[in-house]
Amino acid sequence: MAPTRYALTLEFDGTPFFGLQRQKDGPSVQQAVEEAVHGVTGEEVTLHSAGRTDTGVHALAMRSHFDVESKLTPFRMGGAINAHLRPAPIAVTHCEVVPEDWHARFSCIGRRYLYRIINRRAPLTLEKNRAWLVSPDCDAEAMHRAAQSLLGHHDFTTFRSVHCQAKSPLKTLDRLDVSRHGDEIRIEVAARSFLHHQVRSMVGCLALVGMGRWNEGRIAEVLEAKDRQELGLNAPSHGLYFVDAIYPDDRHGA
Repeated sequence: MAPTRYALTLEFDGTPFFGLQRQKDGPSVQQAVEEAVHGVTGEEVTLHSAGRTDTGVHALAMRSHFDVESKLTPFRMGGAINAHLRPAPIAVTHCEVVPEDWHARFSCIGRRYLYRIINRRAPLTLEKNRAWLVSPDCDAEAMHRAAQSLLGHHDFTTFRSVHCQAKSPLKTLDRLDVSRHGDEIRIEVAARSFLHHQVRSMVGCLALVGMGRWNEGRIAEVLEAKDRQELGLNAPSHGLYFVDAIYPDDRHGA
């Protein structure tokens, strides 16, 4: 009998983890979920996910899957995994059975991220490790205008980590919106896929525009340079959230 493929939607606080993927040097979200599944089923599994996250990056709805011989209902599987995950700051918010040809990563046709900046002088308390504190006043409208030069298909070498494993620096950016909500500045980003550190690198440079250290046209110039040395600033990881993974049928799973 073929194994059952379970698709999960994961919410997690990335603060205590060395990223989503298994790491040699410290705890990861993947390791925690795989160990929880083993605790439920007694089976060794490999968790596959729609995206990768760095140390400290959070997720609102990361899509993942694994295969097991066990035949629990999705309701029982999700609840049992959550019980085994405690007290780790990870939760299965949705669980379902999907066809064996559905893949959390390879079936995904779009990914959305949110970056949160708190723009004030006072230190963060409730939002500590969940947003980037930027003290100088920022012009969110200028940031948004500058961001539009990054939309479309480009060589994003300037905004690519030197450790990026992607075969090409060419990516198509579908959305990059900057908006202010009181003290909070939200940067919403969407694309089929991203380079390593691409979102944080773009946010860092846009913050320089917001603070008045760069003019708006500088963003287009550093993009055109295709040179990582032209990068102005890489925003810290703790302000970044994986928001959603999009699939062809626009449903949770298959």
